[in-house]
Amino acid sequence: MKKFLFPILASLILFSGCNPKKKNLIKVEGNAQGTTYHISYLSDDGINHKTAIDSLLKDIDASMSTWVPGSLISRINNNDNSVLVDPYFIEVFNKSIEVSQKTDGIFDVTVGPLVNSWGFGFAKKATIDSKKIDSLLHFVGYKMVRLEGNKIIKAKPEIKIDFNAIAQGYSVDVIANYLESKGINNYLVELGGELKAKGKKENENWKVGIDKPDEKETSERELEAVIELNDKALATSGNYRKFYEENGQKYSHIINPKTGYPAKQNLLSATVIADDGITADAYATAFMVMGLNNSIQFLEANKELKLEVYFIYDDKGIWKTYASESLKNSIRELN
Repeated sequence: MKKFLFPILASLILFSGCNPKKKNLIKVEGNAQGTTYHISYLSDDGINHKTAIDSLLKDIDASMSTWVPGSLISRINNNDNSVLVDPYFIEVFNKSIEVSQKTDGIFDVTVGPLVNSWGFGFAKKATIDSKKIDSLLHFVGYKMVRLEGNKIIKAKPEIKIDFNAIAQGYSVDVIANYLESKGINNYLVELGGELKAKGKKENENWKVGIDKPDEKETSERELEAVIELNDKALATSGNYRKFYEENGQKYSHIINPKTGYPAKQNLLSATVIADDGITADAYATAFMVMGLNNSIQFLEANKELKLEVYFIYDDKGIWKTYASESLKNSIRELN
């Protein structure tokens, strides 16, 4: 999907190679969904699965990319009533509604009109004022869309679905599931900063780094922390890379669907660790909208989700961090 909401926020760290007598370390890299991907896995047969992986990513684009005019989601947004959605679309839609319900609409799959009008979607930026926002909010609300069989029903034709806050994490899951179907049980999949790891590399867990919040675009990014991952997925959302300035004010790509405006919180980045990428990705976005205190309260009230988090936030000009208690043994802060 060309240009998802989120840039690469988690840096991949690969350490020493494996014993070639045991297994081959295969590395696959490429471009997809407006970003890059990096995959490493241990293989008995040495097969490089890049062709199959690229095909999977192309199929996901054809289903859920708002940047592909003929995709299923684009046709639905353009009110093509003949569209029958595929399993990819159904799984992501159902998860989106689940998270929307859990967060009381802080995460909302119908945020598309707002994202486009603020200039972060596929459409040209609109002239924004309070009247424009108020008019757009009439078309935002996850309760106004539903799935009947394999058809999406919209309450209003102006409603536009946007999976950009969740589909990249889901893409990581799809690739991971494919590798496991090939008998690969030691891997690290990274796509646009969203990751999933299973097994080990050599005799240690896979390790990934979390970037320091920095608005500068540089090839070498400074790390805030290193986290060990094993049979978990990780997603990071931040408001410090994708933004623009207008009349001296910064506007973040993370839109609050309740207010219609870019989220303004002291939370600089939210890293979420979950069992799968689709869950981690969705809640990383939701927490950026909630802010630090509300996110912590949400986690306390929803322990059954078993989410682990690492937050970087601004406390009156001083950067501070918050980590889940269960995460502290597997994280190493570098500052």
